[in-house]
Amino acid sequence: MKTSDFNFDLPERLIAQHPLEKRDASRLLVLNRADGRVQHHHFTELIDYLQPGDTLVMNNSRVIPARLMGSAEGRTTPIEVVLLTDKGDGVWECLTRPGKKTREGVRLSFGDGLLTAEVESVDPESGNRMIRFHYEGVFLELLEKLGTMPLPPYIKEKLDDQERYQTVYSKTPGSAAAPTAGLHFTKELLARIAEKGVNLAYVTLHVGLGTFRPVKVEDVTAHKMHSEYYIMDEDTAALINRTKEQGHQVFAVGTTACRTLETIADDNGRVRAQSGWTDIFIYPGYRFKLIDHLITNFHLPESTLMMLVSAFASRDMIMDAYHQAIEQEYRFFSFGDSMLIY
Repeated sequence: MKTSDFNFDLPERLIAQHPLEKRDASRLLVLNRADGRVQHHHFTELIDYLQPGDTLVMNNSRVIPARLMGSAEGRTTPIEVVLLTDKGDGVWECLTRPGKKTREGVRLSFGDGLLTAEVESVDPESGNRMIRFHYEGVFLELLEKLGTMPLPPYIKEKLDDQERYQTVYSKTPGSAAAPTAGLHFTKELLARIAEKGVNLAYVTLHVGLGTFRPVKVEDVTAHKMHSEYYIMDEDTAALINRTKEQGHQVFAVGTTACRTLETIADDNGRVRAQSGWTDIFIYPGYRFKLIDHLITNFHLPESTLMMLVSAFASRDMIMDAYHQAIEQEYRFFSFGDSMLIY
């Protein structure tokens, strides 16, 4: 299986540069896995596909203002640092730019010294830095003051309202990128879904930027996934198990919720409360253990996310659906439209 098998041509004009005024005004492409049939709806019509007793599983991770601009000690060149993963004890795995200015031992300063740091090591494979931060007070409060939202590089326009890169149910800080499939939900739509008798459940998976990077090896199976931290509590585990036992359906909102559920599920599709790190890589040939339906956005060519959705439907179905979306001028990527693989 080749990475190039998951490539497609996308007109640049279809890359959404900003969110719609109303979150749930986006379009919804529905792909039926049984026969490959494609239907075109609006996102509010998602409720028609949900039945009483079904469970909607969402990722409640909250994006932190993980992009910091500072300087290296004794130099005037601006240094950009993007926090990726909290390794504990003040150490974060980070992306830095320019890399030549952030070698091991380099000291960094942000916000006139409110936050300082030192590069402890450089990963020779990824180029990521392990950086130890020094500060007084609460780290997340300093980030709110000094950091900005690390929007994907294909978004060129400024985001005026930072909350539009958060889901309305975001709760647990820790992500470097938004679980974007959930950006379409409003509190009002979720209330209507709950009133219909659908269960709302939440897991946490802190999204790293590596999720959205194109795969750089031609042999898909040679790709190594990065690790991300997940949490499932006892109430959520019990609810999901009960849903399956009673013959109802589980809808995963986004590839992050999907990966969390498939990491935790045993071979019988049961889950238990737990937390840990996952580097699960889902591509065609994978046997899904738990989820019945997937709500997702339109993804970057040759990305692990394209491979995941191709595993859930099929590569041919996904490529056909994407071609139809392009013909219908759907909006793509983080601030783009939505897709239900049913």
